[in-house]
Amino acid sequence: MEIKDKVIVVTGATSGIGEAAARRLSHAGAKLVLAGRNDEKLAALARELGDGAVAVHADMASQADIMNLVDRALEVDGRIDVLINNAGIGMYGPFEDIDMDEYRHMMNVNVFGPAYAMKLVIPRMRIQGGGMILNVSSRVSKNYFPNLSAYASTKYALNAISLTAREELKNDNIIVSVMHPKMTATNFSKNALGQHPDYHAIGRTRGVAAAIDTAEQVAEKIVAQIESGAAEYEM
Repeated sequence: MEIKDKVIVVTGATSGIGEAAARRLSHAGAKLVLAGRNDEKLAALARELGDGAVAVHADMASQADIMNLVDRALEVDGRIDVLINNAGIGMYGPFEDIDMDEYRHMMNVNVFGPAYAMKLVIPRMRIQGGGMILNVSSRVSKNYFPNLSAYASTKYALNAISLTAREELKNDNIIVSVMHPKMTATNFSKNALGQHPDYHAIGRTRGVAAAIDTAEQVAEKIVAQIESGAAEYEM
């Protein structure tokens, strides 16, 4: 898909991958709708990017917020060309120690939020003749890492929803894709629930170095995936 002049919604746009993707997409000429919970950071980013970038408060655990986000996005140009479901939270710890209330909250943000956003934009994309949904998953959904079972389960679910929807919607010219970043230099781990394992130390005991991407590297691949429409991309 050509990015220039497309209306693109980016959730989790106030930091990390979402912020880097917003900057990269703005440079490519997209009309951006930036979503997140930190209103001050959202407004500052929208002002910085200019070109009509819109900041919308959205907690992806809230269906009301997601409905408002979609409505505000449609006000930009009467269409939503790309939805990037990037917002998410993590959780670390052995499965037996998982707090089930925290687990449910993470499922709301990482699975039900993106799924509800998809349900809202799919009919609009069908009417307008097509569109794209890009769900940001994780490499943990392709592996089995100790202390990441709860978080990984949300990404396994997101993969299944995404790739099944891709098959269901291909005749409507609606592309659904999944991005799988590996460990990325963001505040994601710091903001995650539970105690973050020292993967650098684990790597040293195994004689390997932990490979870490920058948010900008992931953003570059997100742009490439939008342009190509590839089903999956692993960093």
